[in-house]
Amino acid sequence: MKQDNDAQQGGMLQIEISPDVAQGVYANLAMIAHSPSEFILDFACVLPGLPKAPVKSRVVIAPEHAKRLLFALQENVAKYEQMFGPIDLHTGESRTISPFRMPQGDA
Repeated sequence: MKQDNDAQQGGMLQIEISPDVAQGVYANLAMIAHSPSEFILDFACVLPGLPKAPVKSRVVIAPEHAKRLLFALQENVAKYEQMFGPIDLHTGESRTISPFRMPQGDA
């Protein structure tokens, strides 16, 4: 236990990830709620033909961590765009929040 404590005090935190978590979870919709003490981030997957979008993952964080996450995302998006060009938000017909256009059927 002392070795772990020494590692944290020295600024070296070892992060461990299990193989099933390392695979990740696909989400194409994020919903954010908050209270005075926490932010709740729900990640869901919207699929065509399904009336519900199941939440695949929920992350609950303190407001301070939410702000740090905001800054980290801003920094990483800027780095991404420097390397690969601007991210297109598809402000026209195609929108990420509703990625599937279901044709209207005639019955």
